[in-house]
Amino acid sequence: MTHLTRFNSLEKPLIEQRKVAHETCRLFNKSPSKGNLKRIKSLFTVCGERVIIEAGFHCDYGSQMQIGDRTFININCTVLDAPISEGAITIGSDCLIGPNVQLLAVSHAVNPAERLNKENFAAPITIGNNVWIGAGVIIFAAITIGDNAVIGAGSIVTKNVAANTVVAGNPAVKIKDI
Repeated sequence: MTHLTRFNSLEKPLIEQRKVAHETCRLFNKSPSKGNLKRIKSLFTVCGERVIIEAGFHCDYGSQMQIGDRTFININCTVLDAPISEGAITIGSDCLIGPNVQLLAVSHAVNPAERLNKENFAAPITIGNNVWIGAGVIIFAAITIGDNAVIGAGSIVTKNVAANTVVAGNPAVKIKDI
């Protein structure tokens, strides 16, 4: 099992950081102008050239996100990221991310007693270059998707995806090599 790192999202500085990110996303989604898109991209650690993000984008922090060149993020993308490097989300160059995709690098405790502490757990999501993620895909924490992979629409990705493969389903399984 992959190690998840704890953090407390209810600490005042993290609440403030989330408010800034949420307001930036809200303004962009209300008016997806070039200026508001620039503000969204400024949240990220790295944002490559010619990245397109459609309206409906939401992230919790953005401060640990990296996006390569020429990546397209379609409408209603939800990113539950963390403000710590262990919850980083890295998206390579030339990726296509379909509508209603969820990248969930943050989770909560399964144990009810631990869950009362309201702590979060985070692990990175790494998406390689030239990956196509179909509509409605959900990708969980601690997942790596290799270069050139294709994730079929509606899939739930619970395990790493090898480069040059097509996966689909709930949970996503390998369909074929490319």
